[in-house]
Amino acid sequence: MAVNLPDIGTLLPVNGIELGVAAANIRYEDRLDLAVMTFTTGSVAGGVFTQNSYRAAPVIVAEANCGSVRGLVVNSGNANAATGDVGLRDAERMCSLLGEHIGCSAQEVLPFSTGVIGEYLPMDRMADGIEIAFKASRPEGWNSTATAIMTTDTAPKGVSVEFDVDGHKIAATGIVKGSGMIRPDMATMLAFLGTDATISSDVAKQLAIDLAEHSFNRLTIDGDTSTNDAFVVVATGKATLPVVTDVNSRAYSKLREGLQPLVQELAIRTVRDGEGASKFVTVLVEGGRTERECLNVAYTVAHSPLVKTAIFAGDPNWGRFCMAIGRAGIADLDPYRVGLHLDEVCVATDGKIDPGYVEARAAEVMALNEFSVRIHLGRGTASAKVWTSDLSYEYVKINAEYRT
Repeated sequence: MAVNLPDIGTLLPVNGIELGVAAANIRYEDRLDLAVMTFTTGSVAGGVFTQNSYRAAPVIVAEANCGSVRGLVVNSGNANAATGDVGLRDAERMCSLLGEHIGCSAQEVLPFSTGVIGEYLPMDRMADGIEIAFKASRPEGWNSTATAIMTTDTAPKGVSVEFDVDGHKIAATGIVKGSGMIRPDMATMLAFLGTDATISSDVAKQLAIDLAEHSFNRLTIDGDTSTNDAFVVVATGKATLPVVTDVNSRAYSKLREGLQPLVQELAIRTVRDGEGASKFVTVLVEGGRTERECLNVAYTVAHSPLVKTAIFAGDPNWGRFCMAIGRAGIADLDPYRVGLHLDEVCVATDGKIDPGYVEARAAEVMALNEFSVRIHLGRGTASAKVWTSDLSYEYVKINAEYRT
């Protein structure tokens, strides 16, 4: 039930990266559910990870292993979360198994898992799947990998870009899975970006943070932050660009600017494929004193079940938005300076229904499968944008039947 989700197309290979997949029967039979990526010697990885206190074992291991990297292994169907010491050993074993095939240490491999929480990984099937996927690895494996990491996603999601940094051609491909339990704090969201740029491990870490801030940290499906969320950037160093070691350099700025549209598009596609989504909504909050308070308002509106169900119903109920804006935690907010637009329809001015408001026009906007909610706080010049979806009958059905 995705909302105008583009076809994934054919994703571009990235020099220094090979990918393979397998049907390891982790939860379902005859379904691609395990993938490996292998990286050329000298590759580096940086990542951002869930802030959920109940973080999964692979998150703990992957974060510790970021830096010099030779491989990555990810499974769907089982989150390996809430599994204690057994889960940690299993995550480390995933790294050892792939490391043995690559010929590198376990500490140079990052593990990732997504799926049902509270169950142990079937390590015998994991071992077989890792071997099969490794032997099947090839540079053109991005599309099949995007499929193998899916859970409740309706379709694989990925984007490729090529751009220039100071006369040097840079290539990058990214994939993402996630359609529910999505509200990144750095959704169940896993995202991987590979590029042939040459950067230091410290720069890779900052690059992941900077790219996530205005992409994956600007979306919400249901307000829940998963135990397994992760976004990882891997750079192979195969491009001719001289190594970037300074995040304040021109080269870093150009690299970030070239990659940002890719990551933002992955974030938008995640919302388009939100569980049960029938509407894609951009919430723009302007006129705040700081970006942070604008974000607080945007997320409060986007998280509200009452707002989200009104969006699903196409009901332009100003009271729902009014309530959410008012409980966003701005202690000195003057409600009688607030304005609201649905696309170009002015609903409220100075905290009250606009004199020219016609509900039928607002209802026409909310009947669309894509529209914007624009809020003006009337207290400054800061702004922030968040992407979200509605809360539908199908969302309830998907999550009610998730394990059956």
